[in-house]
Amino acid sequence: MPERTRRYRSTRREQSAAQTRQDILETARDLFTTHGYAQVTMGQLARSAGVATKTLYASVGTKTQLLHALLAVDVADSKATGLHDEVFRSTDLASAVTSLARGIRGNTERFAASINLLHSSMASDDKARQVWEYVVAQYRQALREVAEHLVAIGVVAPRLDVDGAADRLWFCFGLSAWRSLVVDCGWSYDDAERLLARQAVRMLEDPGPA
Repeated sequence: MPERTRRYRSTRREQSAAQTRQDILETARDLFTTHGYAQVTMGQLARSAGVATKTLYASVGTKTQLLHALLAVDVADSKATGLHDEVFRSTDLASAVTSLARGIRGNTERFAASINLLHSSMASDDKARQVWEYVVAQYRQALREVAEHLVAIGVVAPRLDVDGAADRLWFCFGLSAWRSLVVDCGWSYDDAERLLARQAVRMLEDPGPA
């Protein structure tokens, strides 16, 4: 009986710790988005989350680790949306690229606040830049997997290898492409999705001079 009680109490503590961490992450996202990553201190975050500073560090680590955790959640969520599944079921280039554009557009729009947060933070904070580089690496890897599939099923230009296809997908669907059209030029996500999809198909079918 005592052993069972200890196990029960341990489970409750684990659940409480997980909820505390989730509350901290949500509070941090709100504060970073509202005030900017560089302006928010860990002390301010602790007070807003209603926890002791010691608890804050024990739960999420340093400020950089906290930002990394926020973006890691977004990366995990983006992979869970089935971005790859429909693309990998496609047997022609147009269908694959259309599915890819739709999936990436959904993730880009869904996580726009986090992307904007990182973009605004990395110029003044080296550690924020490290998180940006992590997100970019994850994103580029996902696009490379798509490129491998497209090359494998033979729907891209014959002389285009995986590296070449991946580079063109990044050019068309990378974070900067969406930001340039939606943020800088004021395009709707619908219009940006259609243009980037058409551009990607053209570049994969006709990659240009060797």
